[in-house]
Amino acid sequence: MESAAETAEAEKEVAAEKEVAAAGGGVEDKYGEDRATEELPVTPWAFSVASGYTLLRDPHHNKGLAFTERERDAHYLRGLLPPGVVSQDLQVKKIMHNLRQYKVPLQRYVAMMDLQERNERLFYKLLIDNVEELLPVVYTPTVGEACQKYGSIFRRPQGLYVSLRDKGKVIDVLRNWPERNIQVIVVTDGERILGLGDLGCQGMGIPVGKLSLYTALGGVRPSACLPITIDVGTNNEQLLNDEFYIGLRQRRATGEEYHELMEEFMDAVKQIYGEKVLIQFEDFANHNAFDLLAKYSKSHLVFNDDIQGTASVVLAGLLSSLKVVGGTLAEHTYLFLGAGEAGTGIAELIALEISKQTNAPIEECRKKVFLVDSKGLIVSSRKNSLQPFKTSWAHEREPVTTLLDAIKSIRPTVLIGTSGVGRAFTKEVIEAMASFNERPVIFSLSNPTSHSECTAEEAYKWTQGRAVFASGSPFDPVEYDGKIRVPGQRQTMLIFSLDLALVL
Repeated sequence: MESAAETAEAEKEVAAEKEVAAAGGGVEDKYGEDRATEELPVTPWAFSVASGYTLLRDPHHNKGLAFTERERDAHYLRGLLPPGVVSQDLQVKKIMHNLRQYKVPLQRYVAMMDLQERNERLFYKLLIDNVEELLPVVYTPTVGEACQKYGSIFRRPQGLYVSLRDKGKVIDVLRNWPERNIQVIVVTDGERILGLGDLGCQGMGIPVGKLSLYTALGGVRPSACLPITIDVGTNNEQLLNDEFYIGLRQRRATGEEYHELMEEFMDAVKQIYGEKVLIQFEDFANHNAFDLLAKYSKSHLVFNDDIQGTASVVLAGLLSSLKVVGGTLAEHTYLFLGAGEAGTGIAELIALEISKQTNAPIEECRKKVFLVDSKGLIVSSRKNSLQPFKTSWAHEREPVTTLLDAIKSIRPTVLIGTSGVGRAFTKEVIEAMASFNERPVIFSLSNPTSHSECTAEEAYKWTQGRAVFASGSPFDPVEYDGKIRVPGQRQTMLIFSLDLALVL
């Protein structure tokens, strides 16, 4: 029983509240609604099952018009929705009809993101049922334009932003994310987004898009995925002067300041989510990508899609092309335009596979692979000026400065573009490949479509339909000499989905 003193104290508190309400013109809290959560600790990951109006605003559980009559009664939705019950299949049909009315790809992207933010289940059903049509919408090539304009189309956050301002409290930032059972993180610092360069904080579209594919194609729960952008500034003057830019307005941090933030981030991830969480590095610039992968592969479960995922898919494509052109991997000669993460990663995996098939030393196998960078063919005479990840490809040859001269000198059977330079495979280049190859293998892998080294139509037309062609972004089928040719598309979604399935 309450003591007389406690009762008097309670009556005094009530009287005081009435006096405050009367004096301030407020409304008396007769039923204690304003104090209902007064003593409850509020944490981002503490939640209850939503119901009523709140449920309709919860993208993880909202089903929209698909809620049945029974569910509407159970979750206090009666009257909050129109009386008609519409199945998910019919909703998918309606949304696909609406999406097809848009003429601009970015409009479709924004519509898809809006759907993901209000009805996650419907978003993934739509994507899974129409993956071939919608993949270019939620990822490349449309995601490139979305990142460029991310500040203008930003509606609500879809991931975590860790910036230089958070240094010393990164672990607190991670704790703000409402989900605890994270299995995969895709993280970028936005410095090399596709072939578009430094997009800073607006590179968030890449982790969001990649993780959508983890769910749609790999079956990973959306709640187990966490997109993260590390914002250390940007050197993109256009963004720094853009009034709608959403990131730090400063030049990009480098050196010790950069690596201290990354180390704090990596330590915090392990502390919060454990050792088994997969961290996928995405679209980091060359000078950081190789170092981060090498450093943290010893202490964390890490994966670089640009270096490892792309290489896996391209090797699979090359092995498939052998069914058409004949021979073994070791019997072909490979020339790359582009010697960054993707180019050197693919080159190394080709050499490793040749070594595995022939039992030859890896150093010998690398001699079948040549790379051209912005300064020309990578040769031994340039070794002292090369970045460390390029030195393995510095062969004993005469230096040449152009791709066309390299083709004439090396006479490759396979030409692979990872340069990010649109239309770098000119008519002269492709015709040179066709002049000494009955079936030249041409992989134009740079994204987005505008940065592809050549189009499918150009590859087929300039080789009289003889090219074995694949690209990084989708191209429409091409009719040549009365035949329809369907170009292959190199996408890493299956690789990282399979990789995650094996890890988990």
